[in-house]
Amino acid sequence: MARQNLPAYAASLGDSQARLDALAELSQRLLERCRARGASQAEVSCSEDTGLNVNVRMGEVETVESTRDRGISVTVYFGKRKGSASTADLRAESLDATVEQACAIARHTEDDPAAGLADPERMATEIREFDTWHPWAIDADRAIDLALACEQAGRDSDARIGNSDGASLGTGESVAVYANTHGFVGRERSTQHSLACALIAGRGEAMQRDGWYSYALAAEDLESAAAIGRKAAERAVARLAPRRLATGEYPVLFAAEMARSLIGHLLNAVSGGALYRRASFLVDAAGTQVFPEWFAIEERPFLRRGFRSASFDAEGVATRESALVAGGVLQRYVLGSYSARKLGLQTTGNAGGVHNLQVAANAGDFEAMLRGMGRGLLVTELMGQGVNAVTGDYSRGAAGFWVEDGRIQYPVDGITIAGNLKNMFRAIEAVGSDVDARSHVRTGSILVGRMTVAGED
Repeated sequence: MARQNLPAYAASLGDSQARLDALAELSQRLLERCRARGASQAEVSCSEDTGLNVNVRMGEVETVESTRDRGISVTVYFGKRKGSASTADLRAESLDATVEQACAIARHTEDDPAAGLADPERMATEIREFDTWHPWAIDADRAIDLALACEQAGRDSDARIGNSDGASLGTGESVAVYANTHGFVGRERSTQHSLACALIAGRGEAMQRDGWYSYALAAEDLESAAAIGRKAAERAVARLAPRRLATGEYPVLFAAEMARSLIGHLLNAVSGGALYRRASFLVDAAGTQVFPEWFAIEERPFLRRGFRSASFDAEGVATRESALVAGGVLQRYVLGSYSARKLGLQTTGNAGGVHNLQVAANAGDFEAMLRGMGRGLLVTELMGQGVNAVTGDYSRGAAGFWVEDGRIQYPVDGITIAGNLKNMFRAIEAVGSDVDARSHVRTGSILVGRMTVAGED
């Protein structure tokens, strides 16, 4: 991908600062209106997003979409009563109505002892930049050309590619301000760019679909259009002539892009909302052994070009580097101030979610992971939502490859993998160094020592 020229970058930098200044000024005016209407506390979130998205299929343009969105959310507290309202209209009468609606809602709600802003002493005092602002000076014509080139590269790379689900390119910018009556004002800006292709291999009853994508904060970090297309074709062709497996218990290796989902289930289970509702299989699990002794996960909110890097969370609370799991022991939960109060704990600076997780590897690259497994199932696709958050029971449709002697032998599909997340977490034998960097959850492939695989009887 071409690097953006410096004059254009400087112009976009100045424009983003001006937009942030305008949003910060707007947030202060809204907070003053909330105080004037008697609110004891208030917070305002303002954001502006712009984007360009194109989709092509079989060499033809399907859609071109340019977006510009604005959102303004006002939350007020009258003691322990809370009310929220939002708008996208900047006219004075609309802003006044939004504040009035929030106040009216708060006046008619019941007291909630956990309601209120995060504690003032927890507000971030240093707002840092993390190199997340990289606008892409690309117009619709160039975006279409890249998407077409991506798809064509895939279609041309193998004669067995008979059809296409298309290619897409997306680019976007986001600027946001969060402010509250503690005097906190936080500004954030980021860009995101993606290029993706999905292809269909085979003919008639023997067709298989797969794809590939690249995602980055800076366009120069994207994989090339040709490489993405070829990778999509390679993955689709590799799935041709799949077999079924005999039902049994086997080691299961989750490819890195699938392994993220296991960490996602952990995050859901240790998030405050699930815990105070007691709707989690990890209620009261903090301080206990959840994973093998070597397993570790770090939260790293200050990464350069991290997808979720931030100095503060959605409540203005300062973020910090800390362990989520160390020595296999769950060190803490993932809490904002509301859920923390409900649980009698302190916020962990995670209102709005986690900020870049790094799962520590204890093994080598993907090929080494295959050799280490020896014989078992490699999962490259998961289907369905068969996870019970309360019990941890896990059952999902899957597809992938059968592995013998540490090497891929043939594709498999039409199977279901099942277990219980508590047991699966404890049965993790290895985490690879083959990190999929396209997410804020950075993990390599994960080998679970044994799972039930339902295939042919």
